Amino acid sequence: MPDILGFIPARGGSKGIPQKNLFPVMGKPLLQYTLEAAANSHYLTRSMLSTEDREIRDFATHHGVDTRYLRPLELATDEATTIDTVLHALEWLEARNELPDFLVLLQPTSPLRTSQHIDNAIEQFLTSGRDSLVSVHAMTEHPWKCLDVSTSGWQFLARPPKNITRRQDYSSNYYTINGALYIATPQFIRNTQGFVTENKTDLFLMPSASGVDIDELPDVFQTEARLKTAALG
Repeated sequence: MPDILGFIPARGGSKGIPQKNLFPVMGKPLLQYTLEAAANSHYLTRSMLSTEDREIRDFATHHGVDTRYLRPLELATDEATTIDTVLHALEWLEARNELPDFLVLLQPTSPLRTSQHIDNAIEQFLTSGRDSLVSVHAMTEHPWKCLDVSTSGWQFLARPPKNITRRQDYSSNYYTINGALYIATPQFIRNTQGFVTENKTDLFLMPSASGVDIDELPDVFQTEARLKTAALG
């Protein structure tokens, strides 16, 4: 069995929602949903946290996640990218001879991504023969209805065939990268400076309801509504 690392980036700062990773969603800190999903995965051999925030670090420690790594402050700003954070953590792991075979990026802003999603994605990745995988869901607004507007005019984001006006006639091969799951080998991440390469990265399809990405308060309300609906069966 390969060594598969769940990597959970959770910095302290946030513009949309202060201390977002500990913000309560249905009475439970947002970060906890991802910690529990990682803990319940059958394929993740270990999980590690990446944060500069002591409160977040203490919270994650109580949930059995490796919190030895402390993210540098310069990688915890609004300008710092997730990939820079991942690359720095890979260096830290390699220096300790702990580099995994595969890394699964689990962003806490995707609380409806479950352990089952994680395991299904890993299974697909392991059989795909690819070096990376990304989760997607069908676009909620079809590109044939979306407009690219500039000062010189506008055009369709994707030009629809003539005489197509009914929604049921739309093709369904347009997807959104939802940020819930990324999987790649350390070598792929380093070589490409990312997780996704066009036509080379495998796509893991998720329901759009499971791919919600929490950025601002309305996203929290939407997530709580979905959790309440799920609880009602």
